[in-house]
Amino acid sequence: MLDLETGRGVAWLRLNRPEALNALNRTLTAALEEALERVTAMEDVNVLVVAGRGRAFCAGNDITEMATLGADEAEALARRQAALMERFARLPQVTLAAIDGYALGGGLMLAVAQDLRIASDRARFGLPEVTLGFNPAYGIARLLDVAGGAHGRDLLLTGRTIHASEALRMGLVNRVVAAPTLEATAEAWAADIARAPRVGLAATKAVVAMLRAGGRGPEAEAYGAALRTSPAARELIQAFVSRKRRR
Repeated sequence: MLDLETGRGVAWLRLNRPEALNALNRTLTAALEEALERVTAMEDVNVLVVAGRGRAFCAGNDITEMATLGADEAEALARRQAALMERFARLPQVTLAAIDGYALGGGLMLAVAQDLRIASDRARFGLPEVTLGFNPAYGIARLLDVAGGAHGRDLLLTGRTIHASEALRMGLVNRVVAAPTLEATAEAWAADIARAPRVGLAATKAVVAMLRAGGRGPEAEAYGAALRTSPAARELIQAFVSRKRRR
């Protein structure tokens, strides 16, 4: 249900349930949890790209399975998936969603859980939960942060599906490219990011997470200042100055 490949500082995590449009069920949720444990320990990986195989990034929660779950089981699964989305924010690697086809419901929230998002021009986004009589179980705060309150409420309350071009205007994605070029463009973008030292990427993610969690600007600035004076940072700064002097 899941493929994990690594190389040159970049890992690709691909959802592999194409026959079910990569819908999230209990088995795929468990596979994602295990995969993130592995990625966390990959010291030679600076960027994680999340994608889906087939004609969908992820069509959301598996409605067929949801129909068989009792109330307690459904709540427990929703809590696991909410925790899973937050684990992406705690990864030391930068995360990038490469979105082709449908990203609906929990699939859209999976995309929003990543640091950056690139979509193909055939990608479609939506939160259809309201039309089925319930609400998204996780990710609402992050959605409102990424897309802005007005746009986020639009998606939440209408349940409509939008095209990649509108998602770009909303700020829901960072880039939109032609579908045949999506994987190569995502790979190039990830490789460019991966050239930065892992310590700097992880520290920047930590500051962003601190501010998003309600931390104050001075606290984040103090954290950044402490990192700039660390032995690892000073070694890299001195190396940069030496190269500049030689030029």
